[in-house]
Amino acid sequence: MAQLRIALAQSNPVVGDLAANADKLVEWTRRAADRGAHLVVFTEMFLTGYPVEDLVLRNSFVEASIAAVEEVARRLADEGLGEIPVVVGYVDRANLASRVGQPKGAPLDAAALLHRGRVVTKTAKHHLPNYGVFDEYRYFVRGDRMPVFRLHGVDVAIAVCEDLWQEGGPVSVVAEAGAGLLVVPNASPYEKEKDDVRLALVARRAREAGCALAYVNQVGGQDELVFDGDSVVVSASGELIARAARFTEELLITDLELPEARFGGLGTFQVDAGDGTVITVERLELSASPVEPYEPETPSIAEHLDDVAEIYSALVLAVRDYVAKNGFESVILGLSGGIDSALTATIASDAIGPDRVHVVMMPSRYSSEHSVGDAQELVNRQGINARIAPIADIVTGFEKEIELSGIASENLQARVRGMILMGLSNQHGHLVLTTGNKSELATGYSTLYGDSAGGFAPIKDVLKTLVWDLSRWRNAQAGTAGEFLYGFAVPPIPEESIEKEPSAELRPGQRDTDSLPEYEVLDLLLYDYVEKDMGSAELIAAGHDPALVARIIRLVDLAEYKRRQYPPGPKITPKNFGRDRRLPITNRWRETTT
Repeated sequence: MAQLRIALAQSNPVVGDLAANADKLVEWTRRAADRGAHLVVFTEMFLTGYPVEDLVLRNSFVEASIAAVEEVARRLADEGLGEIPVVVGYVDRANLASRVGQPKGAPLDAAALLHRGRVVTKTAKHHLPNYGVFDEYRYFVRGDRMPVFRLHGVDVAIAVCEDLWQEGGPVSVVAEAGAGLLVVPNASPYEKEKDDVRLALVARRAREAGCALAYVNQVGGQDELVFDGDSVVVSASGELIARAARFTEELLITDLELPEARFGGLGTFQVDAGDGTVITVERLELSASPVEPYEPETPSIAEHLDDVAEIYSALVLAVRDYVAKNGFESVILGLSGGIDSALTATIASDAIGPDRVHVVMMPSRYSSEHSVGDAQELVNRQGINARIAPIADIVTGFEKEIELSGIASENLQARVRGMILMGLSNQHGHLVLTTGNKSELATGYSTLYGDSAGGFAPIKDVLKTLVWDLSRWRNAQAGTAGEFLYGFAVPPIPEESIEKEPSAELRPGQRDTDSLPEYEVLDLLLYDYVEKDMGSAELIAAGHDPALVARIIRLVDLAEYKRRQYPPGPKITPKNFGRDRRLPITNRWRETTT
């Protein structure tokens, strides 16, 4: 057996910022070197950030990516780090003639092996996902080469992200090639409960490949997507050896005892990948002799997060990165005293600090005293910046000039509030956060150009019942050992905001249940219709009330045009309103109950 110390760089790149990402690569490689690592593995497309979407169709971007990986290889050597092999993801180009149906320029979701100042070899993702949030047939061509490099007497293979999720392909080839370690750079987006699925998958693939497997995943927010890290190292039998924390950057150092290389031949050979393709294996040698025996470090296994804790962490990270990566100094939102705006404000405070959070309380003629009081209580508890801008006179001014009644009048109040927030955003440069939840967006209970006005929607993918769960969980952290993660020693959300009956307060005595069923009933139906794509017959067979099925399906379908105009927000479920769910606005298909 041979020893190898690997460093998994679970880091947070910025899409398109090749220079800053390269700086981080050098910095983290130096940190790994200081800890005695023999190999450093960065994430999928780390140098370019991920996903880069249509940027890969620009020749200038692909050329910059290729130049960046070559330049950072030279830079590592110039700074005394050239002896440490580094695996890093970037965008490359296949040497293919242009043809119809192929992405422009034949881009590759590639990974390079950097050593002694040069790109020693490279590979590219073989399986291209084309489901959910992924459109990789649009962007990339398939890779068909897999390097196996000998490092200190151990044969190390490289595969990329989706190549673990599909049968056949590189994992099958690793087993044929007889590698002792498989390293896998990933940019695998978060959704709730994915950590359990991911670990089981990694363990199964390690057993299939017959070798230890090191899986390094990106962390950070990128528009709708959140990457949770959760990098893992497992043995050839699938046993968990090390695991990084979630939703935070970490250099995971792990010492492994691995079998020495069994095959002496170098060069290339072809292997049937078991998926109808052939993959060319390239054997090369960096160092043949094992390292001198050394005392291994104790591997770290991060504490498991429960479902609500991980969702809350994802939302906080999404807001923090959207603000930082887009250059905003502060955020602003309307604070009503209700639970949705209370949770949104709390997430923002935890993400960027209460001193950078601004709220506006905009009572109307129908706002209750306790709502204004609950909003002020949250401001006092959290220390955020607040102002009051009553809207009654503004609404009255509109009504003097144009006669509105019913829903049109109610929506006017929401639009006045949206106008105030956008005006303050323009004046002071705040990012406007919208406060609508997934239940409201599903059923169309969101006023266009009113409470939908804004730049980012933190709870867009959070059903109303989960809004309450998250609020209670966050309050429970106050005064506990975990409170150091956030800034408040007292529960940040007033209990009254959590417990009171939901109401938009747009007319006297209004309650959400005037027009919607109880949220416990509604959310179960929405989950089945939106996230599981059940038709009306399936919904009824699943136990939902037929009349309610017909009513809610109609509301959801008619609100598609509204959702298309809603700001982006973090995806936390298997199917969010955004990249995951793409339905035509102009559409005469209707589910029926007969």
